[in-house]
Amino acid sequence: MSVALLIITHDQLGRQLLATATTMLEVCPLNAAALAISGDRDPDQMALEAQQALDRLDEGEGVLVLTDIYGSTPSNIAIRLLRDHRATVVAGINLPMLIRVLNYPSLTLEELAQKALSGGRDGIVLCREDPWR
Repeated sequence: MSVALLIITHDQLGRQLLATATTMLEVCPLNAAALAISGDRDPDQMALEAQQALDRLDEGEGVLVLTDIYGSTPSNIAIRLLRDHRATVVAGINLPMLIRVLNYPSLTLEELAQKALSGGRDGIVLCREDPWR
């Protein structure tokens, strides 16, 4: 048993990030799913779908929920999941964050949330010159 992963983002961003990370690692070591949130659907219906996805994914160790922009509809839906479940929500998903999370599938929910935060921060780098010149 391990922590599960639910990605809630605008449109297909989460699905694409998960597909890219899985391709890079050649496996997805966590029970994971991505939920696409679109502006033309009822937020309450999408929140229900998020709840159902979380229920399907949770194997007893909790669910790490990654979302894109804090304060946006996907983030607000993710935060609603905190009411009734053992879940932790981290906003600001990027590919380095996701790769870091998937590289540590045996960590606890809290430890995995910390890896997500460090992966997201460490993956943002100001590139000033071409290292291969």
